[in-house]
Amino acid sequence: MPYTTTDDIKIWYETLGSPDDEAIVLIAGGGAQLIAWQDPFCESLVAAGYRVVRFDNRDTGLSQRFGGPEDLDGGYDIEDLALDVLRVLDSEGIAAAHVVGHSMGGIVAQVLALDHADRVLSAVFASAIPGHDPAWVVSPGIPDVFTRPQVRYSREEVVEGAVAMQSHYAGSVYPFDEETARGLAGLAYDRGYWPDGFPRQWAALARATERLDRLRGLRLPVLVLHGRDDQTCAWRAAVDTALAIEGSELQVYAGMGHVLVRELWPEYAAAIVRTAKRAARA
Repeated sequence: MPYTTTDDIKIWYETLGSPDDEAIVLIAGGGAQLIAWQDPFCESLVAAGYRVVRFDNRDTGLSQRFGGPEDLDGGYDIEDLALDVLRVLDSEGIAAAHVVGHSMGGIVAQVLALDHADRVLSAVFASAIPGHDPAWVVSPGIPDVFTRPQVRYSREEVVEGAVAMQSHYAGSVYPFDEETARGLAGLAYDRGYWPDGFPRQWAALARATERLDRLRGLRLPVLVLHGRDDQTCAWRAAVDTALAIEGSELQVYAGMGHVLVRELWPEYAAAIVRTAKRAARA
């Protein structure tokens, strides 16, 4: 579980599985640490014959921070977050990998596939949007995220807030696993409580370039996942993304929100592996 070694930007990452297997890189969403990709899910991909790489995005968890409580913009863009993925790959000597991103991580995966296609074997965009069209956005996020420094809360307050937020975004069908959510929120607090980073990630998202037209030229195996109950990113975005990418697969789950629910982990894993195997046949 080292830091990247390519330059003076330090990204914390860890790997699971054999170095001899093809790598699947998991990119977490805004404000989420690598532990958002929970161990049992990662282990299912390892069992399928892949090496799993997960990491803390910059300004999250144990990775490098780009300012303090008063700094609402870190001066970086989504393209810089995509370069962080390459820092991880280069530090492990991985020439190319399968890339899976959720929410902001899905947007990073889009940019990585567009700008560095030679490093991406296949891509999965989960709960992501391809640009700023209002039709793709259900909720624009925290209204005052750019207007004030982040308030520091106690561990208990952070855990309760995280549980409430995840419950809201979980969707209408699948039972909310409060015990797991509470445990992960506590672990994230203990690993690296860093609310100051979220506005800076959000600033990068706010100025992200439009990608839908560029995605029409993407020529690699792509899977698009989304929930019909997503209260952040409208599922129409998944349809538009999939229609734009020739040969892509689309999976829209009724009752799923902006959360990759445990009940569907086997389906996600199977779809990720199926997409990876399409790359092997190409």
